[in-house]
Amino acid sequence: SSSEDPRKSSRLGGNARAPTPQEISVMDEMITKLADAKPYELPTAVSQAIRVVSSPQFFMRIAERADRSTNAEEKEKLSALATNLVSTLEAVVSMTEDKMDQKALDVEEVLKAASEPDSGEFLVPLSEERLVAMREKVGAMESSRLDEGFLVTVDQWMNKSMQDGMDGMVGILQKVLQMYASVEIGRARERLQVEVGAAVTGEDEKTVEEALAGKKKTPAAVLFEALLQMDTDEWDAKLKASLGETEEDVSKSALMGEVQRTIEGVVLGLENGSMTQRVQAEFLRELVTRIEKYD
Repeated sequence: SSSEDPRKSSRLGGNARAPTPQEISVMDEMITKLADAKPYELPTAVSQAIRVVSSPQFFMRIAERADRSTNAEEKEKLSALATNLVSTLEAVVSMTEDKMDQKALDVEEVLKAASEPDSGEFLVPLSEERLVAMREKVGAMESSRLDEGFLVTVDQWMNKSMQDGMDGMVGILQKVLQMYASVEIGRARERLQVEVGAAVTGEDEKTVEEALAGKKKTPAAVLFEALLQMDTDEWDAKLKASLGETEEDVSKSALMGEVQRTIEGVVLGLENGSMTQRVQAEFLRELVTRIEKYD
């Protein structure tokens, strides 16, 4: 509701509360990585995790670690990191302003697909036609467009919509995040299969890709990919119809194995603390929760 504190209701917010032990662990890992990085490596590292690095909590954590350290060399390294980060952030932000304008246009393009073609209104809950149109827009965008900047833009618009009490728009933007996750996870799974196949066989990736296209997939893989292609509101009905122990069914353990391999092979390989990783991980965690409901 509009009276609810938007900072608490955002599933992706993070600066308005004390960090969790897991978030502190991510920050510490990032601080260690950045403190050991060469100065010329900082801009890339910062831009990949700008949401974490630019938060006041991150700078407070650097100061805490510097205060606690008894090692003079480490104190100096952390102090230098804090100084370098300020100038690096300024440079990265100025470079990304134009990029963020483009990301806003990309998000706007997806949202236009969610609106009614005749009136331009958003009718919530969205019709099947509008959901299909949104998914087609997201699916037509290359991965280079569906990056951290795209997700940060969606998150910013979601927080603004929460503050303005626009619950319907919050729900639509949540759908955008879900569609992003399903599209990018599907693409990453395909890339991973090709890379692993090439490494095992010693053949080039194009040959492996052609071989995989003609190879029959396991029922669990087919079901998982079908779940990735559909709206999350339809998951329960699909799982109920597909999970079981008969020959035509997919076992719960086989599907869980497929999801787990994807988490290990795809999500854990993404930049720690990035929104890319958080959104994809949250999407798959939700799927795991749904699967676990079925005995």
